[in-house]
Formats: sequence, C-alpha cells, structure tokens
Amino acid sequence: MNLHAELKAALEAAAEPGRAAPMQAYMRDQFVFLGVAAPQRRLAVKALLAGLKGIDADTLLGHAQRLWQRPEREYQHVALDMLAMHQRQLGVEHIPALLGLARQGAWWDSVDGMAGIVGDVLQAQLRRGGDGHAHMDDALRHADFWLRRIAMLHQLGWRGDTDARWLFAAALALGQEDEFFIRKAIGWALRDHAHHAPEAVTAFVNAHRQQLSPLSRREALKHQPR
Repeated sequence: MNLHAELKAALEAAAEPGRAAPMQAYMRDQFVFLGVAAPQRRLAVKALLAGLKGIDADTLLGHAQRLWQRPEREYQHVALDMLAMHQRQLGVEHIPALLGLARQGAWWDSVDGMAGIVGDVLQAQLRRGGDGHAHMDDALRHADFWLRRIAMLHQLGWRGDTDARWLFAAALALGQEDEFFIRKAIGWALRDHAHHAPEAVTAFVNAHRQQLSPLSRREALKHQPR
C-alpha cells in the first residue's frame, strides 16, 4: 500500500460516523467529515507520518497538496499534522507554497494550523540569522483576509524572539478592519505577547484605543491585571 492508501485506511478505521454530522455543523456545514476527533486522528496517522522522516520538501508539499484535495476535512488536518511534524525540512523559500495551500478551502481551523507552521519555519530562519518575517509583509497587505490573519498570528509562541515593533505595526495596519477573524487575530497576537511583555502590550493598547476595535482590545488585555 502507498502512503495515501494507508492514511485513508487508518482514518476510516478510526472514524465514528455519528460524530460526522456534529463536526460538520460546528464548521457551519462548509466541509464534510469522516467523524474522526483530533486526538484519534493524530494517533491513527502518527506512525505513518513519522515514517516520512528525511523526506525532501518538494515531496512533502506534494503529499500535502494531494491530501488537501480530498473532500473530507480530516485530510487537510492530516496534511497540517504532517507539515508540522516535518517542518524542519521546510525553508523560507517554501512559504509561498504553504500560503497557497492555506487559501484552499480556507477556514479558521486550517488557517490557524498553517499560521503555526509558517511561524515555526520563520522562527527557525530568524535563529539562523535570516529574515523572521519573510513574505509576511506581503501577506499582511494581501487581498485575502486569511493571509492577513496568518501574518498577524505567525509570531504566536515566539516569546523572546517576538519582534514587538513588527507586531505593533501590524496590529495598527489591520486595526480598522471590520472582519471578525482579523480583529480576533490582533487581540490573540497581542495577548500572546503579553505573556512575555505585559506592560508593553498594555501601554500599546491604551495608547491606541481609537485605532483598535473593542474586540481586539478586550482580547489583548484578557489576562492582564485590572
């Protein structure tokens, strides 16, 4: 059996058909599901994905693209699991391909998963002395708001590596947008940085109250002392 046949067999064996309809409803009926919850999905495919150790980036992305084309949403999640597991094979030159995948069947689940992968690739690039925001300036200005969300979120979890100047500038660049997913992303990104630099985030939000939506401000300061 080849990889994709084995993944299909593993997911179908783990599926609980009774879960499919509620999962589809939760995603506003935009996608069909096999009915495999995330923990069971990861367990079912872990060994198969681990067997790809050492795979080259082009083959990795080819597998991801093929998985992305399947109608059931779990396959896009498996693609994200695979890319995350083998993200060390990816470099900044692969960011456009990752962003291209993210735009296909885009919704918060796949977009946020891809934001984490893009962020891991760029943080690794930063630690090697490279550009930690490669392609993110363009993504921040992209007509597709899902790419703007990825740009806003790509530093999640960077802690001391976070470029606060870039983060704050991005928040202001997107601050007047009406899109819920952008407003939420601004608040989430600021709140994440507040774990490392609470005073800086509080000062930024207070200084720019008119340029940030109430949702963004509320999310940013959610865990800050009152």
